[in-house]
Amino acid sequence: MEYIGSVYRPPSEAYSLIVQVTLGCAHNDCTFCSMFKDKPFSLRKEEDILRDFEEARRAYRRVGRIFLADGDALVLKTDKLLRILARIAELFPECERVGIYGSPQDVLRKTREELVSLRDAGLGIVYIGAESGSDRVLRDIKKGATRAQIIESIEKIEDAGIPASATFISGLAGREAWREHAIECGTMISEASPSYIGLLTLMVEPSAPLWADIRAGRFELLSPMEVVEETRLLLENTNVRRDCVFRSNHASNYVSLRGTLPQDKARMLARIDAARQDEGMLKDERFRML
Repeated sequence: MEYIGSVYRPPSEAYSLIVQVTLGCAHNDCTFCSMFKDKPFSLRKEEDILRDFEEARRAYRRVGRIFLADGDALVLKTDKLLRILARIAELFPECERVGIYGSPQDVLRKTREELVSLRDAGLGIVYIGAESGSDRVLRDIKKGATRAQIIESIEKIEDAGIPASATFISGLAGREAWREHAIECGTMISEASPSYIGLLTLMVEPSAPLWADIRAGRFELLSPMEVVEETRLLLENTNVRRDCVFRSNHASNYVSLRGTLPQDKARMLARIDAARQDEGMLKDERFRML
């Protein structure tokens, strides 16, 4: 199998077969992100993609999950994705779920009928980077999508019968706008009601554009306890209309939280409050990672 450059996947795809169907990220302009700075965006040839799946079939007796990389593989034309999904179904009848990254722009370019056809062909989850619910923060990080567009894209995925997993980032607004960021993230989750929420905590590498702003003092990082306060405010403002799996147990997070909203909201808030009283519960900076 051929892998080009660094390969990234969501935490829940840790044990999945990962095959690149695109290289890099079509947007690749977010100020906090350093994930795909090592390669320009391009589409892989279909014959190369299918060859990778055939090689994987020979190598593995069982493949339970498959993840289609890179950064926004949903940018592929629907007919090409359908051919890839059809080959997956032929080669891996035991596969329980196929996942993919999709930007809000990717989702909004596809019709509901296209998304339904992808669902029927085996697409089981779309991971979408929401990052923030605040239009100000989204502009600052050069997300390339508005709050309304992100909500529409999540609702469109869910309406097609595909679970959406939306990612938000604690600390992304810095000290200047952390309250707005927290509240607007909570209200966005409430309005869009995705099946899954992943809450990460900001970590910036030197190759990310935001690094220069931090070094110059134009962006102030939150302290660990301020991140905890922001997370509490986000949860306080989250009131979903259907069950939503909430995970904030990524390696970047200071406090590990996991539960299903709304029923586990009080328990997770209680854990946050315990951490506010006992800084020893916070993950040491040395053990945080992307």
